[in-house]
Amino acid sequence: MKSMNEHQILILTGSLGEGHNQAARAIVESAKRNSPHLSVKVIDYMELTHPRLHVAGQYFFIQWVKHFPSLYGYLFQKTREENTLIQLLKRLSTFSLQKLGSLLEDQKPSVVISTFPPAAAGMSLLKSMGLTDVPVVTVITDHTDHSYWIHEHTDHYMVGSGKVKEALQRKGIAGEKISVTGIPVHPLYTQPVNRDRVRESYRLSPSEQVVLMMGGGEGMIDSEIVKLLQSRAYPEHVRFIVVCGRNDKLYQSLQEEFADHQQVMVMGYVNRMHELMAIADLMITKPGGLTISEALTMELPMLLFKPVPGQEQDNADYLVGIGVAQQADEGELEDRLLHMLHHASILAEMKRSAARYGHKDSALSVLSALMTVLQSHSAQRNWLHELDPRAYGLMSREAYLQDYEGQYADSFR
Repeated sequence: MKSMNEHQILILTGSLGEGHNQAARAIVESAKRNSPHLSVKVIDYMELTHPRLHVAGQYFFIQWVKHFPSLYGYLFQKTREENTLIQLLKRLSTFSLQKLGSLLEDQKPSVVISTFPPAAAGMSLLKSMGLTDVPVVTVITDHTDHSYWIHEHTDHYMVGSGKVKEALQRKGIAGEKISVTGIPVHPLYTQPVNRDRVRESYRLSPSEQVVLMMGGGEGMIDSEIVKLLQSRAYPEHVRFIVVCGRNDKLYQSLQEEFADHQQVMVMGYVNRMHELMAIADLMITKPGGLTISEALTMELPMLLFKPVPGQEQDNADYLVGIGVAQQADEGELEDRLLHMLHHASILAEMKRSAARYGHKDSALSVLSALMTVLQSHSAQRNWLHELDPRAYGLMSREAYLQDYEGQYADSFR
């Protein structure tokens, strides 16, 4: 049996949304801190298989979700359960597998972790063809059981909550193939922070109530949040920190508008989000899987605003259900916020619930569960170039995958 330090881990991620990459980075950082000699490599599956399309694909995905959330939510619900449409989408995501096969042959990983559904689909298809038997682990980065995450030849699932585990079991996945690890967050979120000292560095006093406002890495901050800041309906002791992420246009606009406003601090993309969460009393955010997991780890109460139908609504339902968040729909934000700020008992109970349900070192839990998976797949495995040629009909691996992709293309003509 290999020791932890002898294993080669390959993580496949994707850039449709920031959460998949953040989860991958969290696992890498945890490995560095807890097993520094462990070899971990991260590959962007979209960049690997579609190098000319992945940047455009990321842009159009964000615009689609931003401008047509109802359509996105409709398709999400339409494909939540396995059906013909989701099977078509899964097949689309597995086009161009030659590069994935070559990557496995080159890296010879002990295990492949996918934080991105199309990558899990590609690995499952390679296994179904008999072209690899490397263990495949999927880390689900939202509190959802959507069928796009589920593939026949996935060996193990790591999920954020018992609720997701139960939902996967109802879909027929054996309980022993599912580990409740929490959604992996960077180890920085598990480290103690001197709240008063950090507040002082931001010129904030211990007596002030700090509200952190976020819209994810892309800065998707709704106009109703801006109107809230403009209204000045909040008490004088409340301070707002608005994080605009990569949305430079929004950052410049808010910087100009609130330049002389003592209660509003506007920031762009930040690298020390754990500090901001540590000094905040409440966070207003869209419920992306990684953001809410970081806040849950920090025991930070949340006010979730207009979640996109789909995985964001699944996340919101979970958080509201366990008592760590409230949800405000359109027109409700100001009233909800003022009510929470005026009732300290609400925020205190949310913090207690977060302490009960949060996973304090989720990335390390993923690595620990990974070792269990490796132990259960300890039998000698063949790599792509060593497999019996009969597995793909006496053709070379390249010829076999070329033939598959040719049949794939023909099916859409």
